[in-house]
Amino acid sequence: MLRKIYGAVQEQDVWRIRMNQELKELYKDLDLVRYIRRKRLELVGHVLRMEQESGARKILEGKPEGRRKVVRQKPRWLDKVEEDLRQLKVKRWRQNASNREEWAIVMKETKVLRGP
Repeated sequence: MLRKIYGAVQEQDVWRIRMNQELKELYKDLDLVRYIRRKRLELVGHVLRMEQESGARKILEGKPEGRRKVVRQKPRWLDKVEEDLRQLKVKRWRQNASNREEWAIVMKETKVLRGP
């Protein structure tokens, strides 16, 4: 994935893919799972600060009608967000997310959030 993001390197009119070490130097050893979790939390904070009538907020807070299958359920996006916040031991996260300053403190804590 990182090779696709950063692309190939041209050396003396010849293109080659980047080596693992080059990718780590570019990416500063940031764990990809941790990065995705952080972005997910940033997004939920952004959406919760939106107007009540916005489409994204309605989707986040809405409850779909009908029933889910009886088989093992796939985790929903919001389930993963809540799992990440439990790992961080964040309580009242909806109130914190609506306050930009408090949510910034939570975002600083996500830097210590570990992968699976």
